[in-house]
Amino acid sequence: MAMGRAHVSTHQLVAGRYRLLEIVQRETNRICWYAEDLGTGEISRPCLVTRTGLPQDPAGTERRTAARVLRTSETMASLRPGNLATVVDAVEEAGALWTVHEWIDGTPLGELLSEQGTFNYVRAARIGLEVLDVLDAAHAEGITHGELSPGQVFVRPDQSVVVTGFGLAGATLAPRLTAPAYASPEQARDERIGPAADLWALGAILYTMVEGRPPFRDRGRPEHTLKGVDRLPLRTPMRAGPLAQVVQGLLRKDSRERLTRPVVREALTRALSEDPGTVAPGSVPFPRLRGGYGSVPFPRPRGGYGAGRPAGPAWSGRTVIAGTALAVVTVAVAVLAATRGLPGGDSGEDAADAPVRPPASAASPGEGAGRDSARPAEPPGPTGSPSPAPTRDPTPADPSPAPTRSDPAALPPGFQRHQAPEGFSLALPKGWERLGTDRQGDLAYRAVFGADGDDRTLAVTYSARVGPDPVAVWRDDVEPDLRRSGDYERIGAIRATTYQGREAADLEWTADSGGIRVHTFGRGVLLGGGRGFSLRWTAPDADWTDAANQRALRTVLATFRPGSD
Repeated sequence: MAMGRAHVSTHQLVAGRYRLLEIVQRETNRICWYAEDLGTGEISRPCLVTRTGLPQDPAGTERRTAARVLRTSETMASLRPGNLATVVDAVEEAGALWTVHEWIDGTPLGELLSEQGTFNYVRAARIGLEVLDVLDAAHAEGITHGELSPGQVFVRPDQSVVVTGFGLAGATLAPRLTAPAYASPEQARDERIGPAADLWALGAILYTMVEGRPPFRDRGRPEHTLKGVDRLPLRTPMRAGPLAQVVQGLLRKDSRERLTRPVVREALTRALSEDPGTVAPGSVPFPRLRGGYGSVPFPRPRGGYGAGRPAGPAWSGRTVIAGTALAVVTVAVAVLAATRGLPGGDSGEDAADAPVRPPASAASPGEGAGRDSARPAEPPGPTGSPSPAPTRDPTPADPSPAPTRSDPAALPPGFQRHQAPEGFSLALPKGWERLGTDRQGDLAYRAVFGADGDDRTLAVTYSARVGPDPVAVWRDDVEPDLRRSGDYERIGAIRATTYQGREAADLEWTADSGGIRVHTFGRGVLLGGGRGFSLRWTAPDADWTDAANQRALRTVLATFRPGSD
């Protein structure tokens, strides 16, 4: 077994019988030693001894800690005898819990990662499934681990695992005793935890195996680390391949919105069949289901960006650039089908303390344009122009009067209000009308608006099966398809934002459609309960920065109302 470099010599025995020899693994507030048990007769017996620091809890808590660890470990060992380390002793000394395990023929996962770096996703999935088996058994008995981390997972040469650390959760008043970088957000908030906390930890371990670092770094002091876990956005996994979505689905801040164990098992099992040499990083091999912001089986035009008009005089001379539906979700996310967004985008976790920057060509279209907004939101600016300083309340340069909820008729000149039979409303340029509607029962529809002689279009899509994360939907479900056709080129980053008090994300891009270069700004908005809208404004790229085009985009974003929620 691989050992740590630090060698410990001690003249004082733990509990009068365990001599510490060599450090196996270190984590915050936890150290595991290779040791020998001198209380077994003339010949010492090898063992593992782990020191866990205990908080200054009320009198009597420490005694319950040791008893709880012994009792829980005995229960778990009977459920998964090959995957649980046998605890032979647990004592409290000098403000610490000392847990003694029988020798484990394996290496801590944290040590393997420090020696070998990242794992390919097949190896990570295999280890993840082993850990999931242990969690399945524990959760079926109402047991939550609560302290899961790479230091609590030992990997044998055959890649099977042994898990330690059961019984610590709830034994003290502390929300998390060890490895706070792997604590769940609800632990960080000192809330009651359950099986979802272990699924978060599994997601964090998977992330660490494929990325080579935890999703949230240790910030020196446990309280600072826990604050980061709770408040900072997830750093987008870059090397996870087909595990990317299951990792992100496990690392949802809201415990009610994480992937369930059966969905995780299906995703990890599927990853085992993938060849790391043939699947590109970030690709998603899961079968896709119809879902997302208005993803109905619409006809897909050249490049996936526009639908040619039907033959006839009224349709001649222009192209309806309607855009593909915003999202089709993978099996794992579709089964969940109700989670809220987690800012991921392209910003790193360490940069999350600074404001998220907008796409290169946009300040933040529509950001701050709430239901009572008095002015239209700031539009995208010229492609390639410097991004203005981020702000939650942009002040548009256009001095034109804007609509308000108190005065619905107060529209900029040249606009008219449209009330759709589906319930949504918005202001459109005068002369615009509905060009077509594609519908899938009550679950999804797409309405396209425009006017003959005007090369711009607006597509409004709705779905009752929207994806869980507006950023991830654009990045993982839509963009891979866009990249395969139409000379797609994204402008700036996919940006998590808010729109009318709801979670949203913006994607801006150019592509070829009907022989011209077109420019599209898309905003996906979560309504809750698996429902969502997207707005896609498309115009010829050559005309994108024209004042009339920018004003129209601002007005649409400022006046759109989804109707009854």
